[in-house]
Amino acid sequence: MSDRHISQHFETLAIHAGNTADPLTGAVVPPIYQVSTYKQDGVGGLRGGYEYSRSANPTRTALEENLAALEGGRRGLAFASGLAAEDCLLRTLLSPGDHVVIPNDAYGGTFRLFAKVVSRWGVEWSVADTSDPSAVRAAITPKTKAVWVETPSNPLLGITDIAAVAQIARDAGARLVVDNTFATPYLQQPLSLGADVVVHSLTKYMGGHSDVVGGALIVNDQELGEQLAYHQNAMGAVAGPFDSWLVLRGTKTLAVRMDRHSENAAKVADMLTRHARVTRVLYPGLPEHPGHETAAKQMKAFGGMVSFQVEGGEEAAVEVCNRAKVFTLGESLGGVESLIEHPGRMTHASAAGSALEVPGDLVRLSVGIENVDDLLADLQQALG
Repeated sequence: MSDRHISQHFETLAIHAGNTADPLTGAVVPPIYQVSTYKQDGVGGLRGGYEYSRSANPTRTALEENLAALEGGRRGLAFASGLAAEDCLLRTLLSPGDHVVIPNDAYGGTFRLFAKVVSRWGVEWSVADTSDPSAVRAAITPKTKAVWVETPSNPLLGITDIAAVAQIARDAGARLVVDNTFATPYLQQPLSLGADVVVHSLTKYMGGHSDVVGGALIVNDQELGEQLAYHQNAMGAVAGPFDSWLVLRGTKTLAVRMDRHSENAAKVADMLTRHARVTRVLYPGLPEHPGHETAAKQMKAFGGMVSFQVEGGEEAAVEVCNRAKVFTLGESLGGVESLIEHPGRMTHASAAGSALEVPGDLVRLSVGIENVDDLLADLQQALG
């Protein structure tokens, strides 16, 4: 892959890294190798290192090389979903009796994985406000093996100082894991700020078209990369060739999409701050956001996710979601189309009654790349 890195500019890497022209036909797009097994050149003689598509597949290899290049990492691994990637990471890093610090604002599926799955085999976890480095430091125990961070976080758009928390984790002998799904590597590169592992739900901005489910891990540590690859193969939740091809297609346009997502989201956030029915707007691009300065330091722009709270409580928030027309009522995020949802009843229902429970009056927007005037008008009519 390195000989194709003729440029370190993101937009060029996104199009060329991993996308070597097909040696047989010259096709400029990597083929979909929809195959389960491969002819060997004699017993144990693997052609190009391929024997079985759970272990490796050329289309997935192309995606994994692309992901590693975009995050500035040495090893990328693609999985069947974001949670499959997280599961592989946790079972690679942790043993019974180990401890993890998790954020007080995180994706509901991540919380469910810790609270209902990983904890059953003896891994302990505690919650900290990762936007406060001192809170992270206080939550670390002698058994802590990992600190988990989302920045921006889901759904409250909190910002964590990656470099500061990386140093805290390093001092404690723990690894820092950063879920970079909301920001994407175009806006933020956690490995360069000291993180040990980057996690992605490829379903979101990396795929970008709401037509694929996938996940990824990217690391700089070669030994850790080999350990993760061993578990990826042993556990088997790999990205299929067609899904890999779809995400690889998506990353090519990531830069231009994120520019538009960020531009539209900033205008949506500004409008919401001036609406009489909105009591609070959560967007790191707003100067009044408590994490604005940190976000401006470690991000290129502020992304396409906006959350806000409305007067009238939970039922009013649900009604806003139901009244939207251009914004589609649905879970997930990061597609070209705008989505609206009620986190308390949808994506974060699993966190109800926990320290990660989200406010009932909260609405989350994934601001798409439509004409922003149409988006603003839709939100204004939904708010009434």
